[in-house]
Parts: sequence; C-alpha cells; structure tokens
Amino acid sequence: MDIAVVDYGMGNIRSVSKALERVAPRARVEVTAEPARIRAADRVVVPGQGAMPDCMAQLAASGARDAVVESTRSKPFLGICIGMQMLFERGEEGGATGLGLLAGGIPRFPAAMMGGRKVPHMGWNEVRQAKSHALWKDIPSGERFYFVHSYYPDPADRALVAATCDYGVSFTCAIARDNIFAVQFHPEKSQSAGLRLLSNFVQWRP
Repeated sequence: MDIAVVDYGMGNIRSVSKALERVAPRARVEVTAEPARIRAADRVVVPGQGAMPDCMAQLAASGARDAVVESTRSKPFLGICIGMQMLFERGEEGGATGLGLLAGGIPRFPAAMMGGRKVPHMGWNEVRQAKSHALWKDIPSGERFYFVHSYYPDPADRALVAATCDYGVSFTCAIARDNIFAVQFHPEKSQSAGLRLLSNFVQWRP
C-alpha cells in the first residue's frame, strides 16, 4: 500500500508521516508534492498548519493542487487541520478561497462568545461523534484530541458533520462524505486515540 502525505510546505508533515509509519509498518509512506506520486498513491493525506491564504497559495505553487482535488474523488482521503479547511469554499482569514469541494465557510471563533477563552483554541478537548463511521472504530464518543486553531469549518450541508466540539461555541471538528474524512484536530499529536484513527484510515475501504 502506498500512502502519499502531501507536502506543500505548510508544517507538521513529518510528524504525520511518522505516525502513519507507526500504525502501518508495511505501507510505503511517502512525503511528496509530485502530482504523479499523489495520483499513484492508494491513499492520500493532506495535513497543514498556518494561515489558509498562505496554504492555498503554497498548494498551488507546489503543483499538487489538481492531484489533490482528483484524489478527493477517487481514493481514501484524509484532511487534517488546514487540510480539512481548504476543502470548503472560503475562509474569513484574508478572504481566502478554498478548493470549493464542499459548500460552506471557515469562520473565526467569535470573540463576543468566547467567555474569556483564548484564541487560538489550543490543547485537548472532547470530540463528540455525530454519526458512526469506520474511522471512529474503537474510539468512544467524547474521546479527547489535540487542537491548535483559530478558525473552524461551518459546512452548509449538516449531513457532512461527523463530530463536533465545544469551545465557546459548538463547532464542526470532523466531516465525512464518501471517500473523504477530515478533522480539525491533530491525530498525530493525539496519542493513542489519534493513532487509532490513523490506523482506521489505513484499513478503511470506502
């Protein structure tokens, strides 16, 4: 099995690839921005940290944009953090335009509703599963995962929502549709629960 971890220069790539190697020791995990390698992979993971406008610009500059879009249509796809946000149409940060594969936007946590909570949302928080999914196998609803973000996805289609989390507001922290699964938290930083989710992704047959 070949797993492509898309490297478009936006952080945390190596920790994601190392976590995948740990849960799938027989797989070939390749960090790459080469379109041919992404297209040839059996599974594709798009992680990322930073500002969405920069991430979108870097994805285009890397040459990987079209191959990433194609992979969302044809093979198991996992988006992590910005790799989740970029699937949507637009982001409040810098008026960023996303890939537009999913309807909805990426708003910032509303300062007036945070009740003294700091932004960015950083640290461990409970993830409440909204529907059953293969990637939740052996992970109880309410399990804690690690977050670092100031913006969050707001899908137009609520059927996409696979999990929610509370931080001043209730927000979508995982989405699922067909061969796409994406999370706002960082499974590679979430210890045993995160490794379980990555292992489930490797075994997933959508």
